[in-house]
Amino acid sequence: MKSKHLRADVLAGLTTSFALVPECIAFALVAHLNPLMGLYGAFIICTLTALFGGRPGMVSGAAGSMAVVIVALVVQHGVQYLLATVLLGGLIMVAFGLLRLGKLVRMVPHPVMLGFVNGLAIIIALAQLEHFRDGEAWLSGTPLYLMLGLVALTMAIVYLLPRLTRAVPPALAAILGVGLAVWLLGLPTHTLGDMAHIAGGLPVPALPDVPWSLETLAIVAPYAVLMALVGLLETLLTLNLTDEITESRGYPDRECAALGAANLVSGLFGGMGGCAMIGQTMINLSSGGRGRLSGVVAGAMILLFVLFLSPLIERIPLAALVGVMFVVAQQTFAWASLRVLDKVPLNDALVIVAVTIVTVFTDLATAVLCGIVIAALNFAWQQARELYADTHREADGSKLYRLHGTLFFASTTPFLNQFDPAGDPPQVTLDCRHLSFVDYSAIAALKTLRERYAKAGKHLRVLHLSERCRQLLKRAGVQHE
Repeated sequence: MKSKHLRADVLAGLTTSFALVPECIAFALVAHLNPLMGLYGAFIICTLTALFGGRPGMVSGAAGSMAVVIVALVVQHGVQYLLATVLLGGLIMVAFGLLRLGKLVRMVPHPVMLGFVNGLAIIIALAQLEHFRDGEAWLSGTPLYLMLGLVALTMAIVYLLPRLTRAVPPALAAILGVGLAVWLLGLPTHTLGDMAHIAGGLPVPALPDVPWSLETLAIVAPYAVLMALVGLLETLLTLNLTDEITESRGYPDRECAALGAANLVSGLFGGMGGCAMIGQTMINLSSGGRGRLSGVVAGAMILLFVLFLSPLIERIPLAALVGVMFVVAQQTFAWASLRVLDKVPLNDALVIVAVTIVTVFTDLATAVLCGIVIAALNFAWQQARELYADTHREADGSKLYRLHGTLFFASTTPFLNQFDPAGDPPQVTLDCRHLSFVDYSAIAALKTLRERYAKAGKHLRVLHLSERCRQLLKRAGVQHE
């Protein structure tokens, strides 16, 4: 590795680690867990996925999407059941990767990707507003003005420093610079230590203290499946985005397997479950992190914070981290999608807006599922509308129908409406040279058409079926000659 790449990865990893800490603490608190569980999970998952995953430069950790999924489980059954859920969820992720199902991410249309990115950018920005509270009340007066001023200063450094020098990642310079200013001037503002104390020891391996029974499996399995699906989905979508930014290709199956293994280890060592984190990934990439070392450094630094550096890290002002995350939200949002809303087809614009809104108000899995369903229904509708027939009379008085398009569940009615069994001559030919049969609905439609002509006392001959269509009809027991 070249020395400049080595330096860039180390600095990017250090910057990312500062951004990981408050996020992991916040997500652990959301899930009613000890903040150290979030930090241990971030250390283990970030390090292992960086070492063995399929996408260098991508950062994984104890993600908020996972925290939301398991809140109810923790409240009802306790932390030990959560650890069992993380273990089972990890096994599901490993199986997903070993079965090479990562390619399913190709089923996600680009408008869904845009909605996913926009929704997460909004979530990242909205999550920072919690730092403008003091207990249950919003900040006001001098504390509010000081917080806003420090956030603005942080954002100004991140935006303006690259115009002067690129020797240091601007986010790192902003965090350290604002933190040093707050300490030297003795400014009374919230720091990371106000969220939680992060000092701790090395994580210790232990199996979850739960009854290993079918009853326990029935409790944790639904949460484990949901956790695995949400984690895999967010990871694969983040991997796609990272591929686009770096103009390189990752390996989704390897990433899924590595993420599952990392979750297994995290569960064994008392950590939260996790997946790819788009905000921290964007910080890493914008700071120059492209190799595996950046993720390893980020993970290792989190452990060092817990073991040795907690007094220093707890002095970092939250305003500096909030400012960096606001910049990340601005850079993550696909602003170009707003400019093309009136230029792309209406259905694609609807998908972008719908996925964005659903991501913000529900969760990522629901949003992407809604987007895929909308896109699939629109595709089916468009394909059904494109089916048409050319007809003409032959010299012997018979009639020829030459169909064009795709015959499947959504186009069977338009297909049958092309024909006129009552008015057609005794001999009718259906040319399928340009017609594709896709599913059993297509076979049923052809069978229905034959029956209609037979009932009218006429003969339908079918020509130029593809080999695949012949096999479909043969398996269904439908005559096609």
